[in-house]
Amino acid sequence: MSLRIGAVVVDCHYPEPVARFWAAALDWVISHAEDPEWVVEPAAGTREDCVVPDLLFIKVPDGRAGKNRLHFDLRPEDQALEIKRLEALGATRVDIGQGDQPWVVMADPEGNVFCVQDAHSPEVRAAWLERYESYQLHDA
Repeated sequence: MSLRIGAVVVDCHYPEPVARFWAAALDWVISHAEDPEWVVEPAAGTREDCVVPDLLFIKVPDGRAGKNRLHFDLRPEDQALEIKRLEALGATRVDIGQGDQPWVVMADPEGNVFCVQDAHSPEVRAAWLERYESYQLHDA
């Protein structure tokens, strides 16, 4: 029996701005846009389509209390450029006591934290791409 994660659920007061932020941040599409649920997923035909879980933003009355138990780590090719882009989309830098680290902690428009990692070395990225493309060819 094969099992896959269908969605990662994110509780929010206002799903629309959070879903719009993540759709723009990930370059994904909003496939369902009606309160109380907004769905963000990879565009059809992309590498991520039917591989990674959708993001389901659910309207809830209670706010986030304390540290996120689950958060996203983004790994762009250019960390500084990506941070500027995410800030333009509405993200903010936050200090959660991380100290001096190679990653930057940010928060989405509703305060959900996520990290922007530094880029993989060219060698690690090349090895990852080789494995990924090999899997895609084998899977097709």
